[in-house]
Amino acid sequence: MSIHIESFYHKDTSTWSYVVHDEDGYDCAVVDPVLDFDLSSGVARYDSALKLIEYIKQNKLHLQWILETHAHADHLTAAQFIKQQLGGQIVIGAGIKDVQKHFAEHLNLDITTDGSQFDTLLSAGDRISLGNHEFIAHPTPGHTDDSMSYEIDGNVFIGDTFFHPDTGTARCDFPGGSAKKLFKSLNFLTSFPDDYNLWLCHDYPSEREPIAKTTVSEQKHNIHFKQSEGQVDAYAELREKRDSTLAVPKLIFPSIQVNIRAGQFPSDESNGRKYLKLPFSVTEG
Repeated sequence: MSIHIESFYHKDTSTWSYVVHDEDGYDCAVVDPVLDFDLSSGVARYDSALKLIEYIKQNKLHLQWILETHAHADHLTAAQFIKQQLGGQIVIGAGIKDVQKHFAEHLNLDITTDGSQFDTLLSAGDRISLGNHEFIAHPTPGHTDDSMSYEIDGNVFIGDTFFHPDTGTARCDFPGGSAKKLFKSLNFLTSFPDDYNLWLCHDYPSEREPIAKTTVSEQKHNIHFKQSEGQVDAYAELREKRDSTLAVPKLIFPSIQVNIRAGQFPSDESNGRKYLKLPFSVTEG
């Protein structure tokens, strides 16, 4: 018995989402579903989520889990909408509580910070069943404190850790981020057998088609590994230097406010509309 992985690419945010299911059964999981969101108008749509839902319905699958690899800063999650349509439990790493605490303070949000917005919080080594198979939770912090990779039958969904080997690795300048932690996580991921598939959360192609899957063997030759020659201090210096040149993701504040709530939107205000906060400051010079 084996599993099947169907990949879906969201071009606007360069994000991969997945439907994972037992080829000999009907149970399935969704990984990192994307909500379409136009920042200039503040309008959200469900086009991308509906593609996942359509696939699940066409294949007569039963949704058990909606897995988030972390609280994303570059796109809004469609987890809540998919749960409303198909059921299932929304899952994330237990480190989400630290992420919630930071942004609740930073954005002055009125939310609980115990992770209770999610159905299931996982820690290292926790297992959840998918038919006759199991996902194993592996914390892979560095990009964020709540970053979690999910292993199942020779496949690992690695979130924002490795990108394509020619592209490098994830940034580490978000709250709780650490280049040295990420280096440790990258080494952990490359400790799996060479033929294990590592499924990416993002791909940023220029002249090629987007790629969803790499292998452990391929990632051992990741450009950032090559440049740092396998040394943690060299990697941290490389990563931190690169991060200092990166712009803040344009969707970070809308994304974080929705994603740390497991995809729930803010409540309507007195005029019947929903609002997302944007921090404001003035600098001189």
